[in-house]
Formats: sequence, C-alpha cells, structure tokens
Amino acid sequence: MSQPTFSSTSQTTITPHNQQPFVTRNYPTESELDATIVRAAEAQKAWAKVPLEERIKIGRKFIDEFKSLAQSSEPNLSLELTLQMGRPISQIQAEINGFLDRAGYMLSIASEALADIPLTDTDKPGFRRFIKRTPLGVILVIAPWNYPYLTSINSVLPALISGNAVLLKPSPQTPLTAERFASALVSAGVPPDVIQVVHLSPELTRHAVENKNVQFVSFTGSVGGGKKVEEAAVNAKGFKGVALELGGKDPAYVRADADLDYTVAELVDGAMYNSGQSCCAIERIYVHESIYDPFVEKYANIVKQNYKLEDPTLPTTNLGPVVSLASAERIRKQVDDAVKAGAKKLIPEELFPEAKIGTTYVAPQVLVNVDHSMDVMMASPTTNPHEETFGPVVGIQKVSSDEEAIKLMNDSPYGLTASVWTSASTSESSEEAFLNIADQIETGTVFLNRCDYLDPALAWTGVKDSGRGISLSRFGFDQLTRAKSVHMKIKTG
Repeated sequence: MSQPTFSSTSQTTITPHNQQPFVTRNYPTESELDATIVRAAEAQKAWAKVPLEERIKIGRKFIDEFKSLAQSSEPNLSLELTLQMGRPISQIQAEINGFLDRAGYMLSIASEALADIPLTDTDKPGFRRFIKRTPLGVILVIAPWNYPYLTSINSVLPALISGNAVLLKPSPQTPLTAERFASALVSAGVPPDVIQVVHLSPELTRHAVENKNVQFVSFTGSVGGGKKVEEAAVNAKGFKGVALELGGKDPAYVRADADLDYTVAELVDGAMYNSGQSCCAIERIYVHESIYDPFVEKYANIVKQNYKLEDPTLPTTNLGPVVSLASAERIRKQVDDAVKAGAKKLIPEELFPEAKIGTTYVAPQVLVNVDHSMDVMMASPTTNPHEETFGPVVGIQKVSSDEEAIKLMNDSPYGLTASVWTSASTSESSEEAFLNIADQIETGTVFLNRCDYLDPALAWTGVKDSGRGISLSRFGFDQLTRAKSVHMKIKTG
C-alpha cells in the first residue's frame, strides 16, 4: 500500500508514485513522551518572559533561515516533499512561498494583536484597568500531509510568538517537513525545548492530547480524526481548548453574467491542483442554465488538453499521483458509483495512460448529469467516512436561479469555502447581488471570482462539520492566548 506503514514502535513513509520506502521514524515510549512534554512546559515559562518584540525579531530571523534552507541543494526541500506526498515538483515552490508569506504577515500584526487593551478611566478616577493576552502554555499542533508547510505555519508560528511552547506532530506521510520547520526555528533562536517535533502513533497522539501539561490542541485533518481528538480532550483531566480545521465539499456557483473564459480556467485549476487534494478544492460546480453548455465544453477541453499525468519528479508534470492506493481506489469508486447512478464522464481515461488500476495515478474526471444523491456532489459522514472526494474529480450541475444554487451549495454537512463567479467587479448592482448571496451561504469563507486560496489577513474557519476554531488573521492569535484582566485601584492622596 502506498501509504505509511506502521509497527508498534515506528512508521515508514512510502513514496506514492513508486511505492518505495522513503524514511522511517521511531516512536517514543509513553514515559519518553511525557518527559518531552514536561521539558516543553518548563521551557515555556522562560520563553513567555522573553519580550514580545524579541520573539518577533526571532520570528523574522526564522524567515531568513527558512529561505536559506529552501534555496540550498541539500536538503532539496522541493524534491523531498514530492517524494513524501506526490505533488509535482513544479508546484512545490508555491507552497514554500505561501508558507513564508503567511509567516511574514502574522509577524507584521503580532505587536498589535497581542498588545494590552487599555480602558479609559475618566468615569472611574483612581482606577487603572486593562486586558492583556497571555500564552496558554504547551500547544500540540497536529498537521496534515497535503499542505504540511502551509497548514502548520498557521498555528505554530503564532503560538510561539504568543509565548507558548509547541509540540509539532506531522503526518506520517510528511515527517521531514516538521523537522525542517523546527530546525529553522531553532537556528533563528527559538529554544529547542520550546519547539519539539514528535512522531506519534494514534495511541501516543491520544496520550499527548490527554496530558495535563498540554493546554491546547490545534488539529487539521479529517472529520473522523477531529472527533477522536475532541473525545481525547474531553477525557483529559481539566479543561483544554481544541481547534478543529476539518474537511470541505466546496462548491462554486457560476452566474449567467460570469466571464466564461476566466471562470472556467480558474475553476479547472481550483479542482485539479495538487490532484484535488485540498480541503478547499472545488468539488462541485453549479452553473446557470443559460451558459451551462459552453461552460461544460470549455471546462472539459481544458482538462483534456492542459494536464500531463506523470512521474511527479519530472519538471514537465503538472498532475501527480494521489497520496495512496487506498485513496485512489476510493476516488475511482466514487466516480464509478456516480456513473452507475446516471452521471456521464466527459474525460476519456485513455488520454492519461498512467492512470491504471492498482496504481496511485488517477485520471482527472469531469462529471455531468450529477445530483445530490451521489457522493461526488454531497458526501455524507454517515454514508462516506472519508467525507471528501479528495481527488482530481469534479461534478457540474445545471441550476436555474440564485435561489436554487444557494440551496444546493448549502445542502452539505460541510461549510469551509464557497465561491461565486459573476461580473460584480464592474457592476455595483452585481456586487450587491453577490453580497446578498454571500450572506446566505453557510460557509467559513466566501469568494468572489476566485477559489482555493487562503489570505492570511482573513480568518480561516469553518462551519458545520468543517470544524471550529480560527487560524490566521488577528483572530488566530486569540485562540492561542487567553484574556487576562488587570484591575488596579490606585491609592490617591
């Protein structure tokens, strides 16, 4: 199986495209893990006393350290990540750039986001009152494999800048990403016990979540994984916070006045990039009936002509394998089930000869004649434990009105992102129409004329089964700190 293999004491990462072992990491014992957490708790006390501006300065040095690491030939971060999770090497630099951009933005707002909030006391002479943000303590960050740098930066760096210690548990599919991240932080001046990488089995992960010295858990991954983390946190002694950034079944609605050429190209990329393995990838598209036929024709033509499914280490490849054989089988089954239920495939699989049964190469597919009885359009955690298609597959459905599109977009247990495609940028009335639609969509982020993107200035959050908690933006600092009120009666006379 081209997914990590496990023993009771170790994990081995399997390279998706050639199914060869890549790297093995050993697990600690429970007592060793407990000792690691104790060291983090002790180191955090000293780290919290480092002035905020000094921590920010270390953060800026970290950016320089990581840039140098990314530019070096040994290790080759791009090749290393491709070999771990299968994304084409031609696309890895974009994740590294995004990682650094998010780091820079969160550092730029840290002073303001973490500053004391004074209260004016003109109505209460003799008193001084203010609210300060204080660190939580030890934070466990559980990162996924599909964008391991981009997702981990969202919580790790803000947690450290806020004065917390961090235990970073990477996916067993991408263990080296956490090690590179932590190495650059330590080189920049973060004490080694303040940022520690922990490779853990599911049982050890639960043990860490339940540990009394872990005050907060930030988890990014599946709904099933999020439920297990929350259950462990509830079973722990005392009370601890949990942020759950989970899956999505993200929709797009193309209105009658959309710029067709631009919209089609963007939505193809939004569905196919990283082989569709993104929590905010486009999985279902609703198109106004007046432009449905030309939209579908243009969409299918781009997919047929623009993608090369091959070895992801080749610089010409722009569509790589999915992460595992199990994932490939599940994606193919969703497509087959949809076809049996009446859907029509528009992409001949012979255009992609690498996509053979028994491999991790999955041909991109565009489905029409779809409806919400099919998992490709409305996966349910009750009937489909994997929630998302998480592959290079999209369904396109015809709608007759904004109202029908809104109803279908909301007909999902998930609500991470949604996008609307219209000429709102050139028409005040169209912008008003977009904002009216945006208010009715049950989602954490709503886009106009773009998709599959995180702006670090905006809060990244979900509704319904897409989870709870916030990362990025100034609100991302709030969940990694607690408010502490200071109320002073000043003696006068």
